[in-house]
Amino acid sequence: MRAHRSVIQENPGNVLALYMSKPPGFKYRSGQYIFINCGAVSPYEWHPFSVTSAPGDNYLSVHIRTRGDWTSRLRTVFSEACRPPTDGESGLLRADLSVGITDSNARFPKLMIDGPYGAPAQDYREYDVLLLIGLGIGATPLISIVKDVLNHIQRGGSVGGTEPEGSSKGKKKPFMTKRAYSYWVTREEGSFEWFRGVMNEVAEKDKDGVIELHNHCSSVYQEGDARSALIVMLQELNHAKKGVDILSGTSVKTHFARPNWRSVFKRIAVNHENQRVGVFYCGEPVLVAQLRQLSADFTHNTNTKFDFHKENF
Repeated sequence: MRAHRSVIQENPGNVLALYMSKPPGFKYRSGQYIFINCGAVSPYEWHPFSVTSAPGDNYLSVHIRTRGDWTSRLRTVFSEACRPPTDGESGLLRADLSVGITDSNARFPKLMIDGPYGAPAQDYREYDVLLLIGLGIGATPLISIVKDVLNHIQRGGSVGGTEPEGSSKGKKKPFMTKRAYSYWVTREEGSFEWFRGVMNEVAEKDKDGVIELHNHCSSVYQEGDARSALIVMLQELNHAKKGVDILSGTSVKTHFARPNWRSVFKRIAVNHENQRVGVFYCGEPVLVAQLRQLSADFTHNTNTKFDFHKENF
């Protein structure tokens, strides 16, 4: 299946964002992934990537971290099709499709997609509460879930409503989610640029506070360090004055330490007694054992049921 038009955005941390027009009849769920083929890179290679757009969006997007020959070459061929930034714009590489769409589209490499394919995160809407944990680029499928929950809110959705039209199944299931907690842990400060638009959109449109976002940058000085105290003070001043975090560039404050996961689970268990919490982790295997054990512990010791799902990146 061919994705017709595409737009490129090159982000800090060697991440390439590709935005494509959805092929006719293409349906998927948040949390699923697709295979991508680019003939300009290799006519025979197909590589899997999580979808970062939501089913209700009028486009299809993926965020690709350049690791290895194929992704590096993909980034190069798309970058060559982009114009450089002009005065007053960010330094990100972008395709200019606002003028001369046909000409711009003609110089883009052709993309073929295969899918969508199922993944552990796709059944999130069956839970009352979501705990979404992303490590580095592993946040990509979780961003799609956050956007889908936000779109559901915007359509006036409520508990017991049906799933979005983008479902890959004909029979619609109840959309049970009424609260979502998202924790994104990354080593690189520049990573927050990847999904800044989504964070700003949540802050602007989520008037009832259904989605709670937490950013953690683990490469900066740990909390309690005198140097981090100065950064925190500057953050607080800037946030109070402008409502913007100095690292993420959004209203979501950045913490300089890894989350205390036991405290996170305890807070959710206390706030959501007798409810089902879907814990979805995407990232390197390093956190899997701890999060699975915490899910089991709090399920056995509280009235809240935690179901753990993992997807390794």
